Amino acid sequence: MNRRNFSKNILIGSAVGDALGVPVEFKSRQYLQQNPVTDMMGYGTYNMPPGTFSDDSSMMFCLAESLCNGYDVNDIAEKFQMWMHEGYWTADGEVFDVGISTRKAINRLRVVKNPTEAGSTAESDNGNGSLMRILPLAIFTKDLSIDERCEIVKEVSSITHAHNRSVLACIYYIEFALNVLDSENLEEAYLNTNFWLKLFLEENEIYKNEFQYFERILNGKLIDLKEDEIKSTGYVIDSLEASIWCLLNTNSYKDCVLKAVNLGHDTDTIACIAGGIAGIYYDIETIPTNWIEKLARVDDILHLAEQLEEKYEF
Repeated sequence: MNRRNFSKNILIGSAVGDALGVPVEFKSRQYLQQNPVTDMMGYGTYNMPPGTFSDDSSMMFCLAESLCNGYDVNDIAEKFQMWMHEGYWTADGEVFDVGISTRKAINRLRVVKNPTEAGSTAESDNGNGSLMRILPLAIFTKDLSIDERCEIVKEVSSITHAHNRSVLACIYYIEFALNVLDSENLEEAYLNTNFWLKLFLEENEIYKNEFQYFERILNGKLIDLKEDEIKSTGYVIDSLEASIWCLLNTNSYKDCVLKAVNLGHDTDTIACIAGGIAGIYYDIETIPTNWIEKLARVDDILHLAEQLEEKYEF
């Protein structure tokens, strides 16, 4: 892993996966088995050009840009509002896909005193809307204590998704990303993250009831599940499981994100989540050059990554 490219690996790795999935979002697995995605395409579901990223990457870029000036949850929330209402950090000035829970939470930001009160705590609002955009926090929190890191992840998730299940999924994802930096391979990073999260759950009463929902991840056997046992929906647990499964069952960035897209359904988000970790592990230099060149606003994204690198040096 090239630590010097940490920010680029996260931002480009996530956005490329996102853009690969946008044209076939909501397509069934059966359809994609017969018509698999093998390259960067365009149009399709949203009739957008090749390389168009979705709300997943837009919100991630808003978070990353805010972190360039330090951690300020109010500023993060303001940028999310600018994105949804003004098209800020979109591929072409147009917002074309917003999750229901995310839309409600961002609208609530206008009336709540604290942005962390905007996200719903309802069990029915456990979509993947905070998980998909949380990864830049790995850059900011890498040198903090575990308790500090978890509290910050909780705050940023809660802007749109405040239920403990969504928060815990984000915590797991950030710890997985940081373990990837210090492990020999992805499986080791996965097992180390599982070991840590089990301890975390034992010591934190508020999350104990969520253990049952993470059991398939934490038992260490996710890698052995067959494809038809993996769900690729927008439910946060399904999305986290599917992303990790794709990472553990492939050997390159390209194969990982294509496997994620071809699972069908929430194609852009699962490929975005998997693509962020795959970017960290395999490095930006392994991502097909033509995919990066087709990515909307790629120069802006690379400049943003460079700003993050300057702010948070390894």
